[in-house]
Amino acid sequence: MLSIIIPALNEEKYLPQLLASIKRQDFSDYEVIVSDANSEDRTREVAQAAGAKVVVDARRHPSFQRNTGARAAQGDIFLFLDADTVLPDNFLAAVVPEFNERKLGAAGFYLDFGSKKLIHRFCSWGYNFFARARQYWRPISVGAGIMARREVHEAIAGFDEALFVAEDYDYCTRAAQVGRFRILRSRSLPYSVRRMDKEGSLRVLFKWIRMGSRTFFGKTIKKKIVKYDFGNY
Repeated sequence: MLSIIIPALNEEKYLPQLLASIKRQDFSDYEVIVSDANSEDRTREVAQAAGAKVVVDARRHPSFQRNTGARAAQGDIFLFLDADTVLPDNFLAAVVPEFNERKLGAAGFYLDFGSKKLIHRFCSWGYNFFARARQYWRPISVGAGIMARREVHEAIAGFDEALFVAEDYDYCTRAAQVGRFRILRSRSLPYSVRRMDKEGSLRVLFKWIRMGSRTFFGKTIKKKIVKYDFGNY
């Protein structure tokens, strides 16, 4: 079974779109777990109304929420998604078989920013280029879309809760040490640009470059070197 784990903080606006897109999938062997960071809005009510299992961890960082959700999961494959994602039709029916057929321990996705803005297209191309190149050595995938087998997740003790940012890149690198990691080819994952729209695309781009350059050399980020506000977008 596939366990879809969604970290959330004050996501009553975006979460319904993701949950509706999951229900539209031509795939039925899954459970949905919304791991909430003690939201002040109706996130938990929205999730429960859609039939999702809800768990709460008042600590606020995606690492806490992903790990808490994974502990409540019953599936043998985990799919971590961001609450502002919307899955295309037939997404799960394509990526789950590919994940299994390629005998992967963990995997990421190429991203589709869904925007015609030049800066967004450039960011999408740049990310996908480096994701493709690095999948064989210190692989990366944003936390908006990561798949992992339960035994791989447990072998590396999940996401490192001591990291401030780039915990998703660190997770992929460590997962690749115990299982085969690749970027899935069958479907691209839609990626929300709401953070770029709020902070400014160039500012976010430079932030990504700064974080990415550190992870390229095997460093982790425990200090607040960039602005990051979980649930404030």
